[in-house]
Order: sequence, then C-alpha cells, then structure tokens
Amino acid sequence: MGLAIQFSTGLDGSVAGRFLGNCALEGYRGRLHGGVIAALLDGAMTHCLFAHGVGALTVELRLRYRAAVTSAKSVSVRAWLEKEARGVYQLRAELEQGGEVKARATGKFLKQHE
Repeated sequence: MGLAIQFSTGLDGSVAGRFLGNCALEGYRGRLHGGVIAALLDGAMTHCLFAHGVGALTVELRLRYRAAVTSAKSVSVRAWLEKEARGVYQLRAELEQGGEVKARATGKFLKQHE
C-alpha cells in the first residue's frame, strides 16, 4: 500500500501532486494523521529529487503544522529544490487544502552513492 500520488514537474523544476485521504488515515475523527502529512511532504521532496535525476535519502525532516487537514478532502502537495552542496540537497514542501497552506516542511537529503 502506498500513497499513489502522480507528480508532475513544473518548468521551474518543482513537483506537484494531489492526494485524497480516507478514514483509515485519520489521527482524530475527520482529520488526516500528522504522520501521513509528514509522509506526503517527504514524498513530494523525494519526487522532486527524482525529477532532477537524483537518488537521495532523507537525513533531516522539519515540519510545521499550521492547521488541521480534513481527511475526506483532496490536498495538493508541492516541493522544490532550494540548494545543493557536496551531495547534500535542501528542499522545501507545502501541503494545501482549500487554498490554504496547512503544513510546510524543509528537508535535507544525502545523495546515494552507487
């Protein structure tokens, strides 16, 4: 079982996708679990790196929950690359619902060596 999000890549190199939750993913009744929100943001940042041809592992994830996310309504997630230095990538992501940013994340990713 996965989140099954189809991401599209923007001209600026960012990625965006949509997700519809369900009651099995709730923390509180009617609210999407915070861990699912974290997974959505981390996944968006990882897919942004894939869009840049980079395979990397999450080494740091910082989240800011701004408002509750309704579990039965669609959300959009977007992520973009901020900078890269010596195989460490810094990214940002946002989760929106109903035109409001409900959560933000920053992440550091370490390039995988083959």
